[in-house]
Formats: sequence, C-alpha cells, structure tokens
Amino acid sequence: MNLFTSLLLGFITAFIGITPPGLINMTAAKVNLKEGKRSAYWFVLGAVIVIFFQAALAILFAQFIKEHPDVIVLLREVGLGIFASLTVYFLLIAKKPKKKKEIIKKKSTSTRFFLGVLLSALNFFPIPYYVFVSVTLASYNLFYFEMFHVFIFVSGVVLGSFLVFYFYITFFQKIQDKTDYFMRNMNTIIGSITGLISLITLINIIRYYLK
Repeated sequence: MNLFTSLLLGFITAFIGITPPGLINMTAAKVNLKEGKRSAYWFVLGAVIVIFFQAALAILFAQFIKEHPDVIVLLREVGLGIFASLTVYFLLIAKKPKKKKEIIKKKSTSTRFFLGVLLSALNFFPIPYYVFVSVTLASYNLFYFEMFHVFIFVSGVVLGSFLVFYFYITFFQKIQDKTDYFMRNMNTIIGSITGLISLITLINIIRYYLK
C-alpha cells in the first residue's frame, strides 16, 4: 500500500474527529486569547504527543480485536454501560455551562505543556474512534497492521490534529459566536450523541443474542 495513502488517511480521520468544538481545541483557543500564541502552541504540543500514543494504542487494540472477534461483544456491553451512564449524566445531572468572566493570569509555557498532556490524557474518546477507523479501513484493504504503516498513519493523525488546533488558535475570534452556542448547549448535544450511540449499541447486542 502507498505510504502516502496511510499518511493522508491518518490526516483526514484526525481532521474529521477533532474539528467539532471540544475540550482540547477550545482550551487551546482560550489559552491563545489569554496568554498568546506561544503558550497556546506549548499546550498543543503536549496534547498532540498524547494523541500520538493514543492513536498507536488504539491501532494495536484494533489489531487484537480483529484477531479475537469474540471480544467485540464484551466491548459492546461495556460500552453500552458507559455511554448510557454518560447520557444520564449530561442530560439529567450536569449543570448547564455558564459563561464566566475570564481573569487573565500569565502562566509558564511548561505549565501549559503539561496542561495539554493532562487534558489530552483524560480525553479517552480518541481511542475508540481510532479503533473503529482502523478496523473499518482495514476491512476495505486501505490500512494494514504493519509497524511502518501504523507509524505513518499515526504521524498523519498528529499532523491533522495540529492543523485543527492551529485553526482554532488562529481563527477562534471569528467563530466565537458559533462556539459560544455550542458551549451553552454542550451537555444536551453530548448527551444526545451518547444516547444515540447507546441505542445503536443496544440494538446490536440484542441482534447478537437473538441469532
């Protein structure tokens, strides 16, 4: 397979997965507004380093799943419990985000770097996302679980992630009205998404046991 294809696929999947407003890209934009581009780029550097390892781990996990298809059923059941709990939390428990007045404080670049590492590490969604992507691409012979191809694909993921973060840092003020709407309704949006995922997962589990 062409290595450029692996790089391009990694880039595209990362760009699609990270473009919607989320914790990391919104934080990168806010760090830029409060402390400047230097601190924001250090934050992004910490985030993309973790994303690199998350994507690599996801692909290794995807390879294991492909070789042990019986694990998929267990993961679906665990995932149903997780997403159902998240749906209840975001729709019924979590409070509506309130816009607070920002207090500008200068932070060191090392602090922002480790903040990027921490927030990215706490964000577990990239792992199931890249598991799904790699398994799907492999089923169409667009991706192979070989070390060099994996490295090139993950490098594309890092490049795509960095580009999205760069856009948020550079153009955040121009899209702030739209992102403010997202932030005000974030719990409802996330809860609706996790609820839909829970419903689809439940249907798949029921179909499996009715076979």
